[in-house]
Amino acid sequence: MSDTPVDLPTPRSNVLAIPAYVPGKPPTARPGLTSYKLSSNENPFPPLPGVLEAATAAVAHLNRYPDLGSAALYDALAAHLDVPSDHLAVATGSVGLLYQLIGAYCDPGDEVVHAWRSFEAYPIALATAGAVGRAVPLLADGRHDLDAMADAIDERTRVAVVCTPNNPTGPAVTQAELDAFLARVPSRVLVVVDEAYVEFVRSDDPVDGVATLRDHANVVLTRTFSKAYGLAGLRVGYAVAHPEVAASLRVVSLPFGVSAIAQAAAIASLAEQEAMVARVDELVVRRDRLLAGLRAQGWPVPDAQGNFVWLPFPGEPAATLAFAAAAEEAGVVVRPFPGDGVRISVGEPEACERVLAVAGAFRG
Repeated sequence: MSDTPVDLPTPRSNVLAIPAYVPGKPPTARPGLTSYKLSSNENPFPPLPGVLEAATAAVAHLNRYPDLGSAALYDALAAHLDVPSDHLAVATGSVGLLYQLIGAYCDPGDEVVHAWRSFEAYPIALATAGAVGRAVPLLADGRHDLDAMADAIDERTRVAVVCTPNNPTGPAVTQAELDAFLARVPSRVLVVVDEAYVEFVRSDDPVDGVATLRDHANVVLTRTFSKAYGLAGLRVGYAVAHPEVAASLRVVSLPFGVSAIAQAAAIASLAEQEAMVARVDELVVRRDRLLAGLRAQGWPVPDAQGNFVWLPFPGEPAATLAFAAAAEEAGVVVRPFPGDGVRISVGEPEACERVLAVAGAFRG
C-alpha cells in the first residue's frame, strides 16, 4: 500500500466519541493451578439438558437462513411469560435490544437518564445514536437514586433506564421503589427496566416486571438468556413491552440477527425451567456465602442480587488494579473498574474460596 496521504471519509462526530467496551479478561494459564474466569458474569454450569442436542440439530441446517420472525421462539416465550407474542421482540442479547431502543426512540441530542456506575454498554449505545446521557450517581450503598433520576427528567428526556439488579454494584430495585418512580415519570418517556439478572433476585419486594408493564404502557423489560440460562456464547435476549413498542423494536432489528442455533438453544432452555432454577438456586447460595465471607472480613459489600458481588474502591484506581492483580496471581480473574470498585462473578466453589483468601490477605 502507498504511504501517500489520502483524504478518507470521516465518520460522524459522535462515532469518534464512542467509548470502547472493555470485556472481562480471560484467565491466564498457570502451571499446576486451575484458573477461573470471574470477570464476565458468566454462568459456570454447562448448557441445560437438551440444549446441546437442539443446537447440534440446528447446525445441520447452516446453509439456510434462520427464521426471520423467530416464530417458534416467540411462541415459547409467550407461553412462558403468559403474554401475547406481539408483546415480544428478540435480539442479539439484551444489549442488542438497548441499541435498538435508543435507535428507535432517540434523535441526536435527545437525553437518556440512567444511573452510574451501571452497565458499561449504556454510554456506548447512547453515543452510537448521538443521544446524550444524563448519568445520575448511585447512592452510597450502590443502589439507584430513583428520586434524583426522576428529578433529572426534563423536556429533552426520551428514555430512562433502570438496571435491576444493577450491574456492577448488585442491589435490586424494589417494586415499591419502581412504582414511586413511574408515578413521577411522564408517559411520553420510555422506561427501560433492564432485568438481565432477574432470575437471581431474592429480595423481599422484587419487581414483577410483566405486571408493571401491564399498568404502564411506557415500560419495556429487557432480559437475556446469557446469565441464568447459560447461553452467553449464542447472544439471544428478548424484550417484553406493549405491542407498539415491541413492533418498533422489531422494525429496527438486524435481519436474521438471532441465529437458528441461538433460537433452538433458547427454546430448549425454556423447556428446562426446573433445572435452570436449581442451578440458579445453587449460585445464589454461593453468592450469599461469598457476600457473608467478605463482610465478615470487613469489606463494605453492598447487597448482591445478581450473580456477582461488588467490592467498592471509590476514588482508588491503584487499589482497584492492585486487588485485581492479586486475584489474578491466585488464578482468579475479576473485573476492575478503576477508581470505583471490583466486580466478582459467582463461579465454581473453589474460585469463590480463592476470592475470599485473596480478599482476606489484601485487607490485611
